[in-house]
Amino acid sequence: MKKYLMPLMMLAIFETVAVTLWLTKDNIFYLFNFSYIGLSISLGVFLFIRKKKYARRIVQLLVGLYILIYLGLICNENMQIEGFWYYLFTGVFEAATIHYAVAKIFGPLIFGRGWCGYACWTAMVLDFLPYKIPESPRKKIGWIRYITFAASLIFVAALFLAKVGNIERIMFWAFIVGNVIYYAVGIILACAFKDNRAFCKYICPITVFLKPMSYFSLLRVTCDKNKCVSCGKCKKVCPMDVDVTDNSRKRLNGTECILCMECVKNCPKGAL
Repeated sequence: MKKYLMPLMMLAIFETVAVTLWLTKDNIFYLFNFSYIGLSISLGVFLFIRKKKYARRIVQLLVGLYILIYLGLICNENMQIEGFWYYLFTGVFEAATIHYAVAKIFGPLIFGRGWCGYACWTAMVLDFLPYKIPESPRKKIGWIRYITFAASLIFVAALFLAKVGNIERIMFWAFIVGNVIYYAVGIILACAFKDNRAFCKYICPITVFLKPMSYFSLLRVTCDKNKCVSCGKCKKVCPMDVDVTDNSRKRLNGTECILCMECVKNCPKGAL
C-alpha cells in the first residue's frame, strides 16, 4: 500500500487548502473547488501508479476544462495572469489571486511545475498536437516570456490609471481573447518548432512565477545512479529538455520539469 501514499498525500494537501479557505472565507465554493481539483489530481496519480496510459491526460481534461469553462466562461472569472493583476490591484483575495497563490506561487514549493503538466488549460490543448517529443534543440528565446509578463501587467495597470469603466467586463473579454491568442500562438510555435511545449518554454508569462519557486520543489524526479546505464532515453522523451539523470537542483532546465513522468515510464532500468 505504500505506493498509494502519493495520491493520498496530494488529496490531503488540497483538502487542507479547501477546508481552510472555506472556513476563513466563509464560502463553501472553495471547499468544492479545491476538493474537486485535489480529487482529480489524486485520481491521475493513482491511475499512473496503476500504469494506465492516459492518466495525466485525464487529469488535464478534468482540471483544465473545469477552470476554462466553469470558472472562466460560466463564472466570468479571468483566470489568466491579467485576472491575477486585476484582483491584486482591487485588493480582493478571491478566485484568481487564490488560484495563483496556491497553484503558481507557493504550490510549486511542493509540486514544482506540476501545474503545467496536469492542470494548464492551454497545454491541455497543445498536448493533443503530434510533436510530443521535441525534434530540435531548445531555442534561446526564453526571454520573450518576460515581455508577455510585463505586457499583462502594463495592460491592467493602464486600465486602472485611465479609470476605465466596467473593467470587470473588460477582464472577461480579455480572458476570451487572451485564450484565443494563446492557443493560436501555441499551435503556430508547435508546428514551427515541432514541439508541443514551445509556448511553455518561450512565451508563457506564468513561468516567471513558476521557475524560481520550482527550484525548491519537494517533489522531484531523481535518478538512482547505481541503476542508470546512461542510455539517454529519458532525455530523448522529455518534452521540456530536462536532464533528469543529474540530481542537482542546478541540472539542465531543472525548473522546467512538469512531472509528466515520461522519463520514468521510458527508463528501461527503473532508475528514475
